[in-house]
Amino acid sequence: MPDRIVFLVPGFFGFTSVGTVSYFNRVEQALGKALKRRGVKARIVRCRTQPTASIPRRADELRRQVIRRGGLDADELHFVGHSTGGLDVRMLLTPEVKIAAGNTEEAIGRRTRTAVSVATPHHGTPLANHFLTLQGQTLLLVASALATSGHGRRTILAAARAIAMAARLDDWLGRKEGPLDRLAEGLLRRIRFDRRDPVWKYLNDIERDQGAVLQLTPEGIDLFDAAVADRAGVDYGCVVAAVPPPRIAWRAQTLLDPEYLALRALFRLLHGLASRPHPRYPYPKPSVATQRRLDRSLGFKVTPATNDGIVPTLSQLHGRVLHVARADHLDVVGHYTLAGKSADWLPSGAGFTPEAFEATWDAAAAAICGERRDR
Repeated sequence: MPDRIVFLVPGFFGFTSVGTVSYFNRVEQALGKALKRRGVKARIVRCRTQPTASIPRRADELRRQVIRRGGLDADELHFVGHSTGGLDVRMLLTPEVKIAAGNTEEAIGRRTRTAVSVATPHHGTPLANHFLTLQGQTLLLVASALATSGHGRRTILAAARAIAMAARLDDWLGRKEGPLDRLAEGLLRRIRFDRRDPVWKYLNDIERDQGAVLQLTPEGIDLFDAAVADRAGVDYGCVVAAVPPPRIAWRAQTLLDPEYLALRALFRLLHGLASRPHPRYPYPKPSVATQRRLDRSLGFKVTPATNDGIVPTLSQLHGRVLHVARADHLDVVGHYTLAGKSADWLPSGAGFTPEAFEATWDAAAAAICGERRDR
C-alpha cells in the first residue's frame, strides 16, 4: 500500500493552533473520513507557517516541514493550501525553483500528486492594498509593539482578562454562547505573561516579517504568476467560496447582541474592500461552463466584485474547479456558526452547515484519490 501524506497549509495570519483555537477546525477529521470511505489510508499533517512572511519564506518553511515529517520517504505527497497557503504550495512545486540549497524542492515535486487550493488569492486581493495604507500599517505596527515589549504584553494580558470577564458576564445575563465565549475559553483565559507563551511567539512572527502584504496585492501577484509555473503530473484543483453581498437585517435578538453586531460590521467592511477589483489588473474571465457552474452553485451571478469576505471569487480559480461553496473565507476551514465549539469570526450570513462543510472536504478527498467529478 502506498505511503501517502496530506499536508494542510494555513494562510495569511495562519497558525496550527494557539491555545485550543485550531486553524483547521475539524478538517483533519472530515478529510480523513472522506478518504477512508474511499479505502484510502493517508497521514494528515497540519503545517506551521510564518503568519505574514513573504511567500518564498513561507514556501521554505513548508519545504522544511515536508522533510521533517518524512515527506522524502513517502510514495505520494498531497497538498491542501487554504488562502495564501495555496500560493506557498504553488511556489514549492514550481519546476526548478530554488528556495534553498540542494534539490529537495525537486524531490518533493516528483512525489507530489495533488495540489488543492481552498479560497486562495491566485490573482491577489484588494484587502492586501488596504494593509499598505497608513491605517493598515498602523494596525500591524501596534500589534508588533504590543508583542515585543513587556508593557505591551501586560496591556494585552489585562485586555484578555477583561474580555474573558465580559464573556462570563454574558453567560450570567443568559446570552447564548458566541465567538467571545469561545475565544475566552480557548485562548484568553490561558495567556501567560511569559514571553515563551505561543501567543507572543505568534505576534513576534508577525512583527519580524510582513512581506506577504505587498505580494498579495493584484500587482504583486501579477509578478508571482509570471515566475511560478504548474508542475506536469500534478493535479491542480481549487475549492471556491463566495457569499452574497451582506445586507442589514435588523432583528430583535441581534440588536441585543453587541458582539455579533461588531463582527457583522467588520465583515461588511471586509466584504466591501474585497469587492473593489483593480482597474489595471483584472481577474481572468472564466469560461462559459465555469461561469455557469459558479452561478448555479451559489444561486447568484458571480462578478469581479463577488468575494468570500477576504478573497474575490474569480481570484480563487486555478486548475480544475473541485467544489463551489456558498461560504465565507473561514467557514471552509471549520469556523462557522453551526460548527459546535468553533467561533464564527466572520458572521457572513452564508448559512454554511455541517453538511456543506463535509461536502467541501469530500471534494478535496475526491481530488486526492484521483476522482474527476469537476464537470
